Amino acid sequence: MDFDEVIERRNTHSSKWDETEERYGVSKGDGLPMWVADMDFRPPVNIQKALEKSLQHGIYGYYGDFEEYKTSIKWWMKNRHSWDIGNSAIFTTNGLVNGMALCVDTFTESNDEIIMFTPMYYTFFRVLNATDRVVREFTLNLDGDRYTLDFSEYKKQLTGKEKMLIFCSPHNPGGRVWSKSELRQVASFCIENNLILICDEVHHDLIMPENTHSVMAVAAPEVNDRLIMLTANTKTFNIAGAHTGNVIINNPELAAKFEIRMVALGISPNSFGIHMATAGYSPESAKWLDDLMIYIRSNMDIFNKGVNKIPGCKAMSIEGTYLAWVDFSGTGMSKAEVKDRIEKEAKITSNYGSDMGKGGETFLRFNIATPRSRVIEAVKRMQNAFKDLQ
Repeated sequence: MDFDEVIERRNTHSSKWDETEERYGVSKGDGLPMWVADMDFRPPVNIQKALEKSLQHGIYGYYGDFEEYKTSIKWWMKNRHSWDIGNSAIFTTNGLVNGMALCVDTFTESNDEIIMFTPMYYTFFRVLNATDRVVREFTLNLDGDRYTLDFSEYKKQLTGKEKMLIFCSPHNPGGRVWSKSELRQVASFCIENNLILICDEVHHDLIMPENTHSVMAVAAPEVNDRLIMLTANTKTFNIAGAHTGNVIINNPELAAKFEIRMVALGISPNSFGIHMATAGYSPESAKWLDDLMIYIRSNMDIFNKGVNKIPGCKAMSIEGTYLAWVDFSGTGMSKAEVKDRIEKEAKITSNYGSDMGKGGETFLRFNIATPRSRVIEAVKRMQNAFKDLQ
């Protein structure tokens, strides 16, 4: 796979490339979009072949017989994550945001409180703020350039109305790959306080080569009776447009309740997404993924090194995901001024840390899963936009 190949995505109905002007006022002609978390790379060849096979058949009816699909999920989790799913129920939703929303709808009620460790993925806020649930933001500690958890402080903040905790592993946007000890602390916190634990592991395949990710269900099996795992390979293989995600539940009572809600809302997957996901969970795609993470690791090194040369800017050391997390607080500039320099001068679009809850106010998130030439160009533009500080 040639990850250096620059693929033209403008005028292809790409949210990332074709909505930059509408959302940011940055022309898609010369703008460099680094906001939406999809990659500018083609997926593994075997995924493309799976789609071509479906197209050649030429009949696009309802998808049935999910055995091959579920077997591929179980194979991948066992071989890549040492996770034996066993008899756990596997539900397929229209992506993991949809899966998270369904969990909130199924397992909480009006005015229930839901804990999130912030800063945290902004779309979860968008979904929860559209409900009548109460979001509780428990801020992560920033220890140097990595986030840590402080449960002694979190316990002081409890009201007794909390019913659920939503946890990102690896962390989005900070890229922390949590240790087994930290995962067990999260599990204990949920058990002690009778919380349903929703573990978003959509980035769990995107781990830097020197790091190792532990699946929550394996690291802390004691929490499995209240754990709901959210997994997908849409981020892994750049097939996010398929909107195919999995909700995996070990507890039969919780699974039955979730299934009833799925039926009530008429949720079912599309056949193209199932074909792609099944092809993705394979040895061929595993090799592609290993090569990808070596490439992204180099991209991250180039981006972070270049950004850290700008006085007052600090890029976090990322252990997983392909999302750079940069703190601009040291520049002494307001959010508006940083925004103007990044968007109007550098013509780069990013995600605002202020949308990700407490602790994210001075940060921006940049997607570096793009050909290296663009990463180098982004660094050049950013350094030029802040050249008066250097």
